[in-house]
Amino acid sequence: MSWEVFLTALGLMAVFEGLVFALAPLHFEDILDALRRMPVATRRMIGLSIIALGVAMILIARSGMA
Repeated sequence: MSWEVFLTALGLMAVFEGLVFALAPLHFEDILDALRRMPVATRRMIGLSIIALGVAMILIARSGMA
């Protein structure tokens, strides 16, 4: 993997993360409150599911099927 691809991926991640703060800052506070009330195991499962989705998307994009 080249640095160009890596930096592009980090840049896209920053853009999407920033969109949450820019477009719905009040709603984001509600989401954080909901996450605080969730059991740790549930938050861990959400995180692992998002990682799996990301890996699947990368594999699809790399296989040329996108």
